[in-house]
Formats: sequence, structure tokens, C-alpha cells
Amino acid sequence: MTVLVHQLRFEQMTFWRSREAAVFIFVFPLLLYALLGSVYGDEIDGIPAEDVLLVGLFGYGAATTAFGGLAITLVIRREAGALKRLRATPLPPPVYLLAVLLSTLTTFALQSVALLALGGLGFGASMPRNWLGFAGAVVLGVASFAGLGFGAASLIRSAEGVSAVVNVVILPMAFLSGSFGPTTDFPAALQAIADVLPLTYFLDIVYGVYLGGDSLSADPKALAIVIAWGLAGLVVALRRFGWTPRER
Repeated sequence: MTVLVHQLRFEQMTFWRSREAAVFIFVFPLLLYALLGSVYGDEIDGIPAEDVLLVGLFGYGAATTAFGGLAITLVIRREAGALKRLRATPLPPPVYLLAVLLSTLTTFALQSVALLALGGLGFGASMPRNWLGFAGAVVLGVASFAGLGFGAASLIRSAEGVSAVVNVVILPMAFLSGSFGPTTDFPAALQAIADVLPLTYFLDIVYGVYLGGDSLSADPKALAIVIAWGLAGLVVALRRFGWTPRER
């Protein structure tokens, strides 16, 4: 436990010392909410716009922090030889990966608090109607998208290209899933794509607990799909994850 706490502290210190990572992963969702909240009108589909956008940015934040941030970190460290050197230390690999996951959860939890503060104080957004369910959704989002992040890190070979690959995945997924606004007027083809994306169903869960006061398990289909995507990423990671550089 002491080793895990020490490594978790190291991961958090490393994250916050990297200004680029802190801006991209932590600050960007806050900036997007401030911009979108200033553009949209009073209501979206009969619900206060500030509430709808806040929920959407929680989903985007989970994908950016857990999927994007984790994939970028692991690929860069692998290609720089850091993961290879780590295997030569007494630190057990499972403890290292757990510390990375807990650091991701810590970052997203802090980001969620910042979004709530910005929404409530800056735009008059309402607070979650089910706080326990919302906390569970935060953990669920990190766990599922982290699974996808581990899987993506196992497939992406280049440290130079990892940021581009991650953004090509996250931004269209967020747009199609409704993180940045309503999708009801999208063409049928785009809605069909959105119907298979994990972020679509994660947002359904967050909408339920945040705006409707539902329990975390109120939508079993959405819950199962989100979990299934995370497990699929872990399966890929178990087959393909490596600790040594792949670039030649």
C-alpha cells in the first residue's frame, strides 16, 4: 500500500508539472463549457442549456482524461524507454498500472469539481439530483475509458503520432455523442454511428443521475454497453500491451 501511495503521488506530481498535459486534459473541458455556455440560448430541448452542456462536458472530460490522457502518457513513456526501465525496478507492474489508473481518477474527480463550480457559480447550473449516482458515474467513466486507453496505447506505435490519433478519435466521438450540444437534427447516418459509441451511452447515464435523479443502474442497457467497451479495451491490452519501445 505504501508503494502504491508513493507511486500515485509521483503520477500526480508528474501530471501537474506538465503544463501542456494539464491544459489539454484538465483545462480544455472547462474552457469549452465556458465558450458553449456563452453561445447557447436559455434552453436545449426544454432543459436549461447550462445543465445540458455541463453534463455533456462531463462526458467529454471523462473521454479526454481517461482515454486520451492515459493513452498518450503510456505511449510516450513506452517509446522513451521509461516503461522498460520500470520493469527493472522492484515496483510490481500491476501496482504501477493501478497507480496510473488512480491518478487518472483523481484528475477527473478534481476536474468534475471544477466543472460543477464553474457551472454553478458562473452560469447558474443546477447540481446533481443524485450525488451518489453521479459519483458512481465518475468512477464508471474513468474505468471504462481507461480500459479503452490501455487498449489504444497497446495499438499505437508512434509517440509522435499518439496525440493526433487520440484527437481524431475523441473529438468526432464527442461531437456525435452530444457532448457539445443536441444531436437530434443530425443525419441518420451520423446518428447510426453515434448509437455504437461508448460516450453516447455514458452520457445517457450521466443525464439520468444528474438531471433525473436516477440510480446508476437505472438504464441497464447503457450501463452494459459502457462496461463492455471498457472490457474490450482491456482484452486488447492484455493481448498487445508492451513495455519496450516499438519505434525503429
